[in-house]
Amino acid sequence: MRSFEKISFKQFSEDIGDNRQLYDSYKLPERKSKNAAGYDFYLVNELVLWPGERKVIPTGVKAKYPDDEFLLLAIRSSIGFEYNIRLCNQVGIIDSDFYNNPENEGHIYLAIQNESDMLIKIPAGEAIAQGLFLKYYTCGDEVKDERYGWSLLDDQPKTYYK
Repeated sequence: MRSFEKISFKQFSEDIGDNRQLYDSYKLPERKSKNAAGYDFYLVNELVLWPGERKVIPTGVKAKYPDDEFLLLAIRSSIGFEYNIRLCNQVGIIDSDFYNNPENEGHIYLAIQNESDMLIKIPAGEAIAQGLFLKYYTCGDEVKDERYGWSLLDDQPKTYYK
């Protein structure tokens, strides 16, 4: 089962701010129509970007989904067209084992850059990115790799974070 969740208020306080009203009011990702492929991610706070400026912005969201899927993140096309904003990594790929990791609960961030020559202000609550759940496939002949501590032969892969 796939789901989006808010990070805990404790994590929210560390990453965004100790504001219970803001925590209670921000929206989780959602699809806007029956045939929409992507789930819109909304800004928790107003976004202000100077020309050429880069920012890493917290979403307040973590995602849970099957092991053989990943969450692909992209800037909403309307945001790219209107404001000339891009993801610094072009697309984000969030692996399923990022959920509830011990470092930040799996809190998803967006690294964005203003590619325009104008100051950009986008209000809190505006949809800025979209996420799509996609299935992936692996090679059947993978073997244990001691560098990473996992194997397709293991029942429970180990997860490591830097």
